[in-house]
Amino acid sequence: MNYREALDYVESLNSLGIVPGLDSIKELCRRLGNPQDQLSFVHIAGTNGKGSALAYISTALKCAGYRVGRYISPTIFDYRERIQVSEKPISRAALCEGMELIRDICDRMQAEGFAHPTPFEVETALAFWYFVKKNCQIVVLECGMGGLQDATNLIRNTITAVITPISMDHTKFLGSTLGEIAAQKAGIFKEGCQAVVARQQEAAMSAVEEAASRKHCSLVVADGGRATRVRYGIRRQRFDYDGLKNLEISLAGKFQIDNAVLAVEAVRSLARAGFPVKEEALRQGLKEASWPGRFSVVRDKPLFIVDGAHNEDAAQKLAESIEFYFTNKRIIYIMGILKDKEYEKIISLTQGYADQIIAVTTPGNPRALPA
Repeated sequence: MNYREALDYVESLNSLGIVPGLDSIKELCRRLGNPQDQLSFVHIAGTNGKGSALAYISTALKCAGYRVGRYISPTIFDYRERIQVSEKPISRAALCEGMELIRDICDRMQAEGFAHPTPFEVETALAFWYFVKKNCQIVVLECGMGGLQDATNLIRNTITAVITPISMDHTKFLGSTLGEIAAQKAGIFKEGCQAVVARQQEAAMSAVEEAASRKHCSLVVADGGRATRVRYGIRRQRFDYDGLKNLEISLAGKFQIDNAVLAVEAVRSLARAGFPVKEEALRQGLKEASWPGRFSVVRDKPLFIVDGAHNEDAAQKLAESIEFYFTNKRIIYIMGILKDKEYEKIISLTQGYADQIIAVTTPGNPRALPA
């Protein structure tokens, strides 16, 4: 299998869609030798901010000298970005090797009457296989959707479970109320693990607290409102938090202070569990962390910013950042979106700041909303 064939194979599975549940991934990983059981994890669920939190946490761990796996979705520039070790994407050779192995297993599963694993299940199994192959000391793992029934929740060795802000999201699969959705997200809590959660709306917080109590998890609530001396900026932002002075991040957006505080508490929890990170490495990790597509500056003159807000909560945060950074500025949007996203709410929340909106159809995607 060459690289093109590997990508074509995953593409061919897209018709299988989203199938919540762990039966297929369990069978696939069992036949693969259960590589996930040889790894330790930081597991991240939530609606918005998962990627930013993952970037801060994994970069801090890398700066502390750990060999860190990270698993993300979706990717921006290259398919291989979704599986990284110490921020280096999986090699083409390893991807082909692992994908061929997994394809053969999936074919045998299907021949024996099992459901064929979905693309996300195939990619998740590939990630576990690769992280073991590369001797990762810890893996920072992002849920695909929800938590309880997400393929990533096959794992057992969760050191710290992280919950970013929760809002209404994927209601077809996760539930029709905020409490139901939060209960699904908190399904990543494992017995006795550490839980670090962002401050939530009341209904979500109640569900998270109940899940933590049921699983006997220590619970830390990371409240970005406790950050002080916040200095905002497009290129860098600084703040003090709980005895740490003049922390610096390179990600823009008012909401990034909250994400960074969540990451600080997650790193502290890891230290309590035997993965110490010195203050110098934490500072360096926060400063070096990058996450393309979240209020990212890609050009200065003219100032050009890209953002991937695709639900109501993310759009509200985007609107707040536009208003905060660009009051009395002429603003032009170039906007493309998928038709299964909350585009009416997104437009409603953000259109008032734009002098002009140029709509585009996302190319090459059957889910694209026509311009």
